[in-house]
Amino acid sequence: MASLRLCTCKANPFQPQNSKTKHNLPSPVSIDQVSFPSNLKAQKYSSSAAAAAAATKLGLKSGAPIRAHSFNHVDASPPLTSSNEEPLKIAIIGFGNFGQFIAKGMLRQGHEVLATSRSDYSDYCQKHGIQFFPNVDDLCDEQPDVVFLCSSILSTESVIRGIPMHKLKPDTVFADVLSVKQFPRNLFLEVLPPSFGIVCTHPMFGPESGKNGWAGLPFVFDKVRITENSAQQRKCNALLSIFEKEGCRMVEMSCEEHDRHAAGSQFITHTIGRILSHLNLESTPINTKGYQTLLQLTENTVSDSFDLYYGLFMYNVNATEQIENLDRAFETVKQKLFGRLHDILRKQIVERVPVQGGTPVSPQLSKEPTSKPYFLPNNEKMRDLTSFAVPPPPAQEADGGAAAGAVAGKETRLGGR
Repeated sequence: MASLRLCTCKANPFQPQNSKTKHNLPSPVSIDQVSFPSNLKAQKYSSSAAAAAAATKLGLKSGAPIRAHSFNHVDASPPLTSSNEEPLKIAIIGFGNFGQFIAKGMLRQGHEVLATSRSDYSDYCQKHGIQFFPNVDDLCDEQPDVVFLCSSILSTESVIRGIPMHKLKPDTVFADVLSVKQFPRNLFLEVLPPSFGIVCTHPMFGPESGKNGWAGLPFVFDKVRITENSAQQRKCNALLSIFEKEGCRMVEMSCEEHDRHAAGSQFITHTIGRILSHLNLESTPINTKGYQTLLQLTENTVSDSFDLYYGLFMYNVNATEQIENLDRAFETVKQKLFGRLHDILRKQIVERVPVQGGTPVSPQLSKEPTSKPYFLPNNEKMRDLTSFAVPPPPAQEADGGAAAGAVAGKETRLGGR
């Protein structure tokens, strides 16, 4: 890209100049009109004073708008877009709750939104200034800049393969919002024409968590295949800037790394919530904050379809390992609980258990012979922690007493001899 010449003198405008030196500068220009070489990174200005100094160096108008950007990217890259970019024409395929939720942000940023879905959302779209198309063929006739897939994980492949690619422009950008990333990336690379751009994204929030705005919420993306210094790159950057301008914390991350983190966080969260849902937990008058959190977790996870949870498991290669880790962790906790119930502690607990039909008396203080001490059953017979708190049934005690009496009588006779 050819850079805009800032001055006619031989001195370098980016280097400090002697205050007595005078230069003949052309008419001042705005920072948005300056085109930098591809190998020159735009600088980030953190204060108005630094911005004013930069404007003086570059020969800009006094008071020209120089915006200070705060970067949420992991690699602190320059802002994704400029203020004079053209709005995108974005086609959303799959216009359910999440598709409608994302479309609101796109509309707020001034972009044109098209939509298609299996269900008829024409009334909703008409109220919100969105063009709705009954099928994907009619939608592709509009030749959108970006095709944004908001379908479920399980239906994604059939949806992609049903898109008439020949109707789209060669530099069309495809994006998805699935909760897994390696699966759509590989599918895009297999099905899409080589000239199409690919950016895999995952907004780590939804209609519930993002109902009060997207500020500070993480947005993960991976530019899988984008042609540099092209109109396709401009479209990709404009798409990502929607979430950046809405205040999202932009996180650039590979699809493999995303799936590894997601299995240890999102999938585990959904799994615990599903397990708790089978316990039929209910609110009590003495709820702790921790218990209230568990109730909220259960409600949030079961509100999502089981297909979503199944997709998190089926299409993430790390999910099976996490299930096994969870199972081993539960067994470890149980072993620690039962392992501390050693013989001495068990005996102390049993001595405090009342004998059926009588008053509990310590064996050391009793002058009468006691029955055989009761110990815990073996592991096969222990079903839960209440197993050791139940004294032996009367029939067993009677049998034990009779046996003890027989032994005592035999010893007496032997002693008499």
